[in-house]
Amino acid sequence: MAEIRKKRRKENTMKKDMQMLLRQPLLLLVILLIFAALFIFIILPVFNVFARGLVDEDGRLTLKYFLKVVGSAGYMNTFKNSILLGVIVAFFSTLIGYVFAYALSRTEMRGKKFFRMMATLPIISPPFVLSLAIIFLFGRQGIITRGIFGIKDFNVYGLHSLILVQTISNFPIAYLTLSGILESIDPSVEDAAYNMGASRGHIFRTVTLPLSMPGIVSAFLLTFIQSMEDFSNPAVIAGNFSTLSVEAYRIITGMFDLRTGSMMAVVLLLPTLCAYLLQKYWIKNKSFVTVTGKPTQARKGLEEKYIVIPLTIFCALVCGVIILFYGTVFAGAFVRTWGVDFSLTMKHFQYVFSMGATPLKNSVLLACIAAPLGGFVGMVIAYLTVRKRFIGKWFMELASVLTFAIPGTVLGIGYVSTFNQKPLLLTGTAFVLIASFMFRNMPVAIESGTTTLLQIDKSIDEASTILGASNNATFLRVTLPLLKQPFFAGIVYAFVRSITAISSIIFLVSPRWSLATTSVFSLFESSRYGDASAYILLMIVIILVAIVVIDSLIQFLLNPRSRKQKAKERVVSHGSIA
Repeated sequence: MAEIRKKRRKENTMKKDMQMLLRQPLLLLVILLIFAALFIFIILPVFNVFARGLVDEDGRLTLKYFLKVVGSAGYMNTFKNSILLGVIVAFFSTLIGYVFAYALSRTEMRGKKFFRMMATLPIISPPFVLSLAIIFLFGRQGIITRGIFGIKDFNVYGLHSLILVQTISNFPIAYLTLSGILESIDPSVEDAAYNMGASRGHIFRTVTLPLSMPGIVSAFLLTFIQSMEDFSNPAVIAGNFSTLSVEAYRIITGMFDLRTGSMMAVVLLLPTLCAYLLQKYWIKNKSFVTVTGKPTQARKGLEEKYIVIPLTIFCALVCGVIILFYGTVFAGAFVRTWGVDFSLTMKHFQYVFSMGATPLKNSVLLACIAAPLGGFVGMVIAYLTVRKRFIGKWFMELASVLTFAIPGTVLGIGYVSTFNQKPLLLTGTAFVLIASFMFRNMPVAIESGTTTLLQIDKSIDEASTILGASNNATFLRVTLPLLKQPFFAGIVYAFVRSITAISSIIFLVSPRWSLATTSVFSLFESSRYGDASAYILLMIVIILVAIVVIDSLIQFLLNPRSRKQKAKERVVSHGSIA
């Protein structure tokens, strides 16, 4: 009987939700449009990747391509290589990220602003930066290998270089994830143990480390996903060490075998999807709460020299490596031929402004379109999933953030399979590139918008409705202004990722719509490293300028009172002068 009553209550709730939607046709239309967009640009491409690998030319189910991949020693070795690389990179990235997060959040070390800036630099930089730097430093004409040590036959390509490059690229993700965890730990818990006579090392092992374990596991899984997804670095410096993302690209573009390439993409998708679901659902269900509603004392960082000095030296060494790598690429853009002729020249920039100007303009234009669209749609999805009840809400929640776990190579193959035939013949157009950027980067806006909405009292929306405002007016005039911060944060992330995207669009570019990252990739393939350095340097400048502009816009929109105050001050000053 209890189950019957529960079932009836559920049916009644669904009926009431449906009746509510029918009374708000515009809201219903928005929900249907979002469902359609998620299905066309996320679900259908992923489904087509599976379909290409499991269906033959006659439309019949087959395991031929699956057995071809599983039964091939070469393909399985590639799978093992990717898993091995992902695990090693995740371990070192999490370790460095944890040390950085602990040093910056738990100690009174100096130079925190500088260390924070350096720790986030790899996130906003274009692909290939670190790969190019390691070639300049340790290649056959490397400034360190040949210039300092006189080594002429050092092999820079392979697993060792991939581990170094991916670790530097991904440790900021671990640092950002772990910083929030460490800062949320109540310092009184550690102080109580210290007052009872426990040493700093014992407190760290028995209190701090166990309480930060959710963040450690989460950071490990996130960096594992990023390593598995990476296309640019393995494509440039992997050498004979094959990875799934590059192998799928090689099979499709080199062997013209879309079905085997799709099955390789499926093999790549499974571990990343499993890691994402584990990180999203398992970690969230673990409780390590130390912050309650009770007042706590202000946090005071550790000041012991035997703790602060080693952590400062470690962070300084990591930042030194980052500065060395980025400085090398900067220098490479201004020398004639690296390792041979170090005379200064501007010829590489002349190439970029002449032959490479169009791809750079295309990247900026499409990113400027995709970023605000993705940010706005992300806020709408966050609002619907947090504030509204409707049939299929779980589908919208899952599908909208699914692309975070989908490797860019998989999404690119899915878009080729989906939009290369009627009635969705979009391959080679700007629209499909914008859609790829938009839906690929939207999960960050959704997650930040959801987190913010959960902190905003529902009574604010209810008050607007009681006063007679429609749902649409409430969202546009009340809710959306409260979401300015996550909205612009999503725009910044989407813009940066759109400018630097390579794996998701490598299959989608066309002669009409060539992009900056694919142009840099072509320069690498032809060993034109100086031109690549100039290209990358200009991309970094564009990204930094865009971040400053967007940040200024955020401050302008989020502080209306300060604007009015400045206006009054200007009026008063003009009046006094008069």
